[in-house]
Amino acid sequence: MLGFSKRVGIDLGTANSIVFLEGQGVVLMEPTVVALDVSNYTVIAVGQEAKEMIGKTPDNIVAKRPLRNGVIADSRVTEALLKYFLRKALGRSAFFKPEVVISVPAGITSVEKRAVLKAGMGAGIGKMHLIPEPLAAAIGAGLPIHTSSGNMIVNMGGGTAEIAVISLNGIVEFSSLRVSGDALNESIIAYMRKTHGLLIGEQTAEQIKINIGSAIKVARPKSMEIKGRDSTGGMPRSITIDSNEVAEALKVPLTQIIHAIKSVLEKTPPELSADIIDRGMVMSGGTSMLSGLDTLLTKATGVAAHVAEEPIYCVAKGTGASLELLAEGKLTLSSMLE
Repeated sequence: MLGFSKRVGIDLGTANSIVFLEGQGVVLMEPTVVALDVSNYTVIAVGQEAKEMIGKTPDNIVAKRPLRNGVIADSRVTEALLKYFLRKALGRSAFFKPEVVISVPAGITSVEKRAVLKAGMGAGIGKMHLIPEPLAAAIGAGLPIHTSSGNMIVNMGGGTAEIAVISLNGIVEFSSLRVSGDALNESIIAYMRKTHGLLIGEQTAEQIKINIGSAIKVARPKSMEIKGRDSTGGMPRSITIDSNEVAEALKVPLTQIIHAIKSVLEKTPPELSADIIDRGMVMSGGTSMLSGLDTLLTKATGVAAHVAEEPIYCVAKGTGASLELLAEGKLTLSSMLE
């Protein structure tokens, strides 16, 4: 049976989950959302279809994200999600229990690890390895983590921003901050309510961030028409905002990320700090694609920040590459057997 079982890497993210299949690369990327019928707790939709239901469901249907800040908030729903991803990625091969590497935040607790194990076992995974997200991101970004030189990765997903210094296949120093893409969306929602008296939802905030979002104020800002509900009259209303307003809205969460990066740099051994000054820091994850964020981090820390190639896929590619490193005995991860 083992001859037929596939090896899979899963970037189980708060906002999106990405599946990497050995020999094929990234085969699936879907939002980490499940829609449930609460009257009988059955799964109605998963992924993109479920995401489109957020904020639009009747009382008996709930569209929820089973991960909060990178960790499992609902084990049963996560199990349904993993089953769906494996079935969709593996097709008929899903009958044979796959060997899977799943990415988890570096600061995960033993209780949170057990939640991943429970969901994985319920989803029919054979052998499971857990890899810290910053380590997976560094491998996926092509950093030479096996050498004795210092490599700095800033992985910013939907729920967590994880900053790590990596050397000799291990994390030397890290900080896991539960402030990232979702926190940016929440800041935009709060800014729109406070400054313009306009109530908007999560999906609209996400669109603002993607389309005109900026980490710094610019000379030629982009603008966008926003539709929402007036906070006083309750009637639908639309306004136009620009990138510089979004930069203002994002100030607080981005400052928190900068403080976390500085604290990691302060704790890093001097020899590794010298390497980081030479090489700079590498940014990965969907949030790293925010316009001007590399410039902001470079200016705030004095260390050059570069966005990795295909930043959104770094962790998934890293989980896939770690399967090979595990097989060759070049990497050690905590393994969980069924």
